[in-house]
Amino acid sequence: MTKKAGQPAHKAAAPERSRTAKLTLDDKASGQLPTREDILRFLKDEREAGRGSGKIGKREIARAFGIKGSDRIALKRVLRELEAEGAIERRRKVLHRPGTLPTVVLADITSRDQDGDFLAVPIEWDPEHGPIPTIVLMPARRRPGMATPGIGDRALIHTEALPDAAPGEPTYSGRVVKLLQRSRAQVLGIFRAHPGGGGRVVPIDKKSIGRGEFNIAPGSEGAAEEGDLVAIDVMRNGRLGLPSAKVRERLGSLATEKAMSLIALHAHSIPHVFRPETIAEAERAQPASLAGREDWRSIPLVTIDPPDAKDHDDAVFARPDPDPENRGGHIIHVAIADVAAYVRPGSPLDREALDRGNSVYFPDRVVPMLPERISNDLCSLKPDEDRPALAIRIVVAADGRKLSHSVHRIMMRSAAKLAYAQVQAAWDGRPGAETRDLIEPVLRPLFAAYESLKLARIKRAPLDLDLPERKVLLKEDGTVDRVIVPPRLEAHRLIEEFMILANVAAAETLEAQRQALIYRAHDEPSLEKLNALSEFLASIGIKLAKGQVLKPRQFNDILARVRGTEHENIVNEIVLRTQAQAEYVIENYGHFGLHLHSYAHFTSPIRRYADLIVHRALIRVLSLGRDGLPDMDAETLAEVAAGISAAERRAMAAERETVERLIAAHLSAQVGARFDGRISGVTKVGLFVKLHDTGADGFVPAATLGKDYYHYDESLHALVGGRSGEMHRLGDEVTVRLVEAAPFAGALRFELLSKGKQAPRGGLPGNKGKRASRRDNRPRGASSSAHLNKP
Repeated sequence: MTKKAGQPAHKAAAPERSRTAKLTLDDKASGQLPTREDILRFLKDEREAGRGSGKIGKREIARAFGIKGSDRIALKRVLRELEAEGAIERRRKVLHRPGTLPTVVLADITSRDQDGDFLAVPIEWDPEHGPIPTIVLMPARRRPGMATPGIGDRALIHTEALPDAAPGEPTYSGRVVKLLQRSRAQVLGIFRAHPGGGGRVVPIDKKSIGRGEFNIAPGSEGAAEEGDLVAIDVMRNGRLGLPSAKVRERLGSLATEKAMSLIALHAHSIPHVFRPETIAEAERAQPASLAGREDWRSIPLVTIDPPDAKDHDDAVFARPDPDPENRGGHIIHVAIADVAAYVRPGSPLDREALDRGNSVYFPDRVVPMLPERISNDLCSLKPDEDRPALAIRIVVAADGRKLSHSVHRIMMRSAAKLAYAQVQAAWDGRPGAETRDLIEPVLRPLFAAYESLKLARIKRAPLDLDLPERKVLLKEDGTVDRVIVPPRLEAHRLIEEFMILANVAAAETLEAQRQALIYRAHDEPSLEKLNALSEFLASIGIKLAKGQVLKPRQFNDILARVRGTEHENIVNEIVLRTQAQAEYVIENYGHFGLHLHSYAHFTSPIRRYADLIVHRALIRVLSLGRDGLPDMDAETLAEVAAGISAAERRAMAAERETVERLIAAHLSAQVGARFDGRISGVTKVGLFVKLHDTGADGFVPAATLGKDYYHYDESLHALVGGRSGEMHRLGDEVTVRLVEAAPFAGALRFELLSKGKQAPRGGLPGNKGKRASRRDNRPRGASSSAHLNKP
């Protein structure tokens, strides 16, 4: 029997932000629907006064003008009209005039002004909003270990508008809060030595393929040897001969079995060697004690993970609810490794975990967020060993609705370490030695609770995209053995539903306590993308009104309509590309893909810093220990959220590129072979084709398609021959021949062998003559959607 300590956490409305903006509108708070001009003037005044920092949404506008009840629907219609016209735009659920920067922006430091101050520009900017804004950097608050920024660096910058800036002057001031990259004209490449000294460097960047190599003069090669990965500084070039460069640093040998991930680590500046003080602190750590914790060691919690998992940060258990008022209901226990007990705020372990942001998973290695002493030992929920955990006890009804929950700081002892396939086999009637005795006391209650949660999921109707994930299996020498698509089991879905439920409970607990937190948010698709989707669906006979607000259920209905038809692949691709990317933020705007109002990451603190922040916040507000979240203002928390979002994108790109390089190396011995695939991307310069067997992406240049001139038709998502009308369209099944493979760049070039289809005459109504635009259909990286709707 466990102690029923801990505090139940019930959902409560987040505190409303007070606004002291003095409006010049006479009808402020009068309840009268504002005009379009009123709304634009309000947004302008708030931004220029610096009060809203651009954080103004429909709720704030409704409050300012006293709009209530059904009039909010009319307000929403006015705002959508303004957005459709381009008079305002929405980032997340925040409205502002186009052409303004968010409070925290990712930017590149490009130059200095006449006074010697650094100037920066945002890395993302829509040219339709005018010239890219310039940010003049103010001296940063110096923190221990913080590097000095310089030209060529990429940084997170806190911005403030300069409303009185003269034409040609910077329109924002800014302060560097974190340097993310230090890459001053750096090029990575493979060193090829010349017998008499010096050599040449073959660049590894895909964009550099075909643009030539770099000459390394004798004496400029440093310690580089044949086949090494090197970083070079490009020198000033003449008109004749190869451009010159100097080896800045030898990064490692590419003759090792981990060469491909080595390239990604350096290309993306991913920290992969722990600092000595971090290792020293980890080695000094001692196992946590039972003091101040509830004793849950008698509860048969089990871990369920992939068979090759080394760190186990979540364990689960369920049982029927004995309460007669909750007939058919369940009590679910989700226990998560208590990383906060070992990683204290501001410590060397904490500082390095924040720099890394998350663990990075390559086919040939893992770059952990925390040293192995913590991640694979003290925090890993190993069977039959006492481990500290932060647990959530959740009561659900027979239909899967969450009735209540409470948070507990515990000591647990895992009853078993199980793999997904083991659990599934046992539940399907084929138990093994490890699972035979667990079926009745553990697995049957788990699956019974899962059946209830499935009912709630069906009612909630989250986005249901079919996104098979490939896994690259390697030989002992680090080369590709084969590429598989692991089966999606009910055991996977069980753990996913339990983790989602715990993540929601954690977010609601913190909201109820008025505690600031980092949300995992996913915005609804932009109006521009929805209109593009509507145009395409019209071409295959599916009507979708322009400007219609779509919920995940409507997207699922669209996918269901085309399932099993010739349009299934292309519709799945386009619906995927219509979605926004999930991110970490401090302003809650919900999770569109999961169709949840409040969502935070709680269940993986060993590998995600965002989860550690949520753990510390829970410890603080529920008085569960002295190692909770320290005082942190909203600005600092926003900087942390932006930093770990950037680290996540960095990791996703590195993981994707490593797989591309491994598969390109695997296929390099098959130049001339034929492969089946489908068109996964269309641009004005060519087609991307994804192979069926390996998932590899390669490029077919438009110039090689034939004697016809092909133009990009945006409405059809296709290249169309100007004379023949032959069309190569996104999602088409094709056969290609491999012409070239560049393993270290991860690049493949194909020749298209399949004939195209005939394009509809005149394209779509209203799109006649439409040509390539900046919104062409390059394939999103496989990982860009990998975290769209996962716990």
